Amino acid sequence: MDNAVYTTLTRQSGLMAEMRAVANNIANASTTGYRREGVIFSEFISALAPEDPSLSMATAEVRDTRLDQAPITLTGGAFDLAIEGEGFFMVEGPGGPMLTRAGGFTPSPAGELVTFDGYRLLDAGGAPVFVPLDAGQIAIAPDGTMSADGQPLTEIGLWTAADPNEMRHRDGVRFEVPGGAEPLIDGGRIMQGYLESSNVDPIGEIARMIEIQRAYEQGQAFLESEDQRIRDVVKALGS
Repeated sequence: MDNAVYTTLTRQSGLMAEMRAVANNIANASTTGYRREGVIFSEFISALAPEDPSLSMATAEVRDTRLDQAPITLTGGAFDLAIEGEGFFMVEGPGGPMLTRAGGFTPSPAGELVTFDGYRLLDAGGAPVFVPLDAGQIAIAPDGTMSADGQPLTEIGLWTAADPNEMRHRDGVRFEVPGGAEPLIDGGRIMQGYLESSNVDPIGEIARMIEIQRAYEQGQAFLESEDQRIRDVVKALGS
């Protein structure tokens, strides 16, 4: 197969990966705490025979997650929490602690604060956050201190990845941190009664989807042209 065809095929594969990321962003434009994703294109250059030019291939396997601040919406819920600034909440995932900006929590029958799919919220020391079943008015201060009827209960921690480059996006709104997490010293505050929206710009994503589709169509047209060229050469040589 011609080198130009190999190069175009790798480009088409990367464009498909980017299209999937954009489609997922659009689908999660209304998901609380979702972070927009993209892909990073990389170029690999391989040397061929001494008299031949090098062969360049493209790939798009690295996911790029944008952590920009998203709009914050007032809900009035006692256990709806948003982060203004840096940091993440830590929840207890099936494979270990995970970080998230999705701050919609609710007390479980046992009194633990959990996400809507059952993951327990962890405090500043990494222990589950517990709310007594007979607790009265719950107040959560910007530094994470949670109190019931004026009596301190615990402190909800804000965390950051020890190595941000190792964060792995999982199930939409959570991140695995293979390198571990560490407390955020400064840069973020908790807002009770608010939720942070998705940081996806739907109009921008739709515009990007159109650009990707056009680029893919151009590549497809080139492949069809190359296929016809090769057929014509084979036909001419065989006649």
